[in-house]
Amino acid sequence: MKVAIYGRSTSDNLSENIQMLFHKLEECAAEVLVYEPFRDFISQKMQLSSRIKTFNSHADIRGKADYMLSVGGDGTFLETVSFVRDSKIPILGINTGRLGFLANVAKNEINAAIDALAQKKYSIETRALLCVTKPENLFGEVNYGLNELTILKKDSSAMVTIHTYINGDYLNSYFADGLIVATPTGSTAYSLSCGGPLVMPGSENFVITPIAPHNLNVRPLVISDNSVITLKVQGRSPNYLVTLDSRSETVDDSTELTLQKAGFYMQLIKLENQHFFNTMRNKLLWGLDKRN
Repeated sequence: MKVAIYGRSTSDNLSENIQMLFHKLEECAAEVLVYEPFRDFISQKMQLSSRIKTFNSHADIRGKADYMLSVGGDGTFLETVSFVRDSKIPILGINTGRLGFLANVAKNEINAAIDALAQKKYSIETRALLCVTKPENLFGEVNYGLNELTILKKDSSAMVTIHTYINGDYLNSYFADGLIVATPTGSTAYSLSCGGPLVMPGSENFVITPIAPHNLNVRPLVISDNSVITLKVQGRSPNYLVTLDSRSETVDDSTELTLQKAGFYMQLIKLENQHFFNTMRNKLLWGLDKRN
């Protein structure tokens, strides 16, 4: 099997678990491609096989990898998406960070996870992405995100007004610190912390969640992911911040944003005994009795 690996240069990725990952891949006779800056970082502390090759871009792995491993937390996983793009390479997240909704393979499960890949004992879960169609190149070639797009006030403590339209029909003018448009995958992230609902993967929805709205009657809204969303921002400051997963851009108040579902899906590897409900219970500590 051919495996590409992406990771960040952090202290969490200098543990014996990373060495174990590479030993296991070598044991399985896997052809390994590693993100070059990550390879350079970990090679300072551990011995890597001379057969390991490197990549630096999306083009370097397209058609050359059966799997992509994301080594880190959920932020690392989101960065991995920008390398996979529409190549249909399935992603498996190995969690060396903290919470890990997307990177849900624990350090002590690495060997079992690699065995599952080698033996093809897994299923594929498709996840929808949110695409910025206007401005067309606001985020360069990667104008889509797996989690969410967020609008935030900038350069001023005053709230902004975000005029929102669904399929051309006026929805609301959100007077707030910002607004989140999240996919089902992103419903467990920033949107959740702002009071948004949890949405199951594959439910074909987007969630619109205001950030600290002035009107407390304004609540998160679930809409069809076939919708086209238009956002126009007005405020005291001429600039505001737009983030798409881990990337951000400053734009002025003349910029009108149009969002819709991307024309392709991201493929996530789901190992045996992994399920969205299990993840919710474990990560959000559902049912935990604090009295014990």
